[in-house]
Amino acid sequence: MSKKIRVLVAKVGLDGHDRGAKVVAAALRDAGMEVIYTGLRKTPDLIVEAAIQEDVDAIGISILSGAHMTVFPKIIGLLKEKGLQDVLLFGGGIIPHQDIDELKKLGVGQLFTPGASTQEIVGYVKSWVEQHRN
Repeated sequence: MSKKIRVLVAKVGLDGHDRGAKVVAAALRDAGMEVIYTGLRKTPDLIVEAAIQEDVDAIGISILSGAHMTVFPKIIGLLKEKGLQDVLLFGGGIIPHQDIDELKKLGVGQLFTPGASTQEIVGYVKSWVEQHRN
């Protein structure tokens, strides 16, 4: 029997809108994954520490505040520093297309913008974990 996919879902910084994060967390859970939701206003350091403690396969960041060009590079740097290059970092929120391209070059996975379906997000996480963890 294969191990359940474990995903940490987090909100970073001062952004207090968590409906999208909760919808994605519920969809991942409904798809059979173990989901750890950290709640609001977490720092990149707290997110990476939680990812280590929870032994996750993926981290999903929801960001609407415009701080994505600071937050995602910081988390990628911390993941590399801690030897967690095999953990998927993906996200969603209000992120301009040119920034999405730049973040992907840094090693961030798929970034889902408003209108993305939960099935698309679930499929992406499952596919990535199957390809990189088995």
